[in-house]
Amino acid sequence: MVEIRFHGRGGQGAVKGSDILAMAAFKEGKEVQAFPSFGVERRGAPVTAFTRISDTPIRIHCYIYDPDILVILDPTLIGAVPLTDGLKPGGKVILNTSRQPVDFSFPATREPKIYTVDCSSIAVRYGLGTPQAPIINTAILGSVAKATGLVSIESVMEAIQEKIPHRSAENAKAAREAFDETRD
Repeated sequence: MVEIRFHGRGGQGAVKGSDILAMAAFKEGKEVQAFPSFGVERRGAPVTAFTRISDTPIRIHCYIYDPDILVILDPTLIGAVPLTDGLKPGGKVILNTSRQPVDFSFPATREPKIYTVDCSSIAVRYGLGTPQAPIINTAILGSVAKATGLVSIESVMEAIQEKIPHRSAENAKAAREAFDETRD
């Protein structure tokens, strides 16, 4: 079983992104769970969402405390929220930023593999949200597909087409572009 924790801010689409990733994995015959955790429910407040993907039935139903993968939609959360708490040693961190992976360091005990992609710029190019508040959830799923190999980009794009009723083609194209632009 692979456990993924999404960190973002209200309005960035972390919860919907978690759901779409689960749907993409389900389309590939996997067992899945996706669920959110809310604190203060307002735009801009930190939000956490969780996804589990497995080849066998998932029998646990709790938050993900020790993720294999972290997906960080907002780099301003670094240092403001304990993002890497519980990250398994050698885990993966997928980060929305224009910076390179070598520009980031996390606790040495975790030694994660870091992937970056500028989902904000991609979302703006496709008219997803506004330049001040781009909606990046679908773009970052392309990066998740590339960095993890858990699901194919085709399954991600198909799930986006089904789960996003408005501007689904643009969202799918954003995911494909992020897939192609992910840096490690």
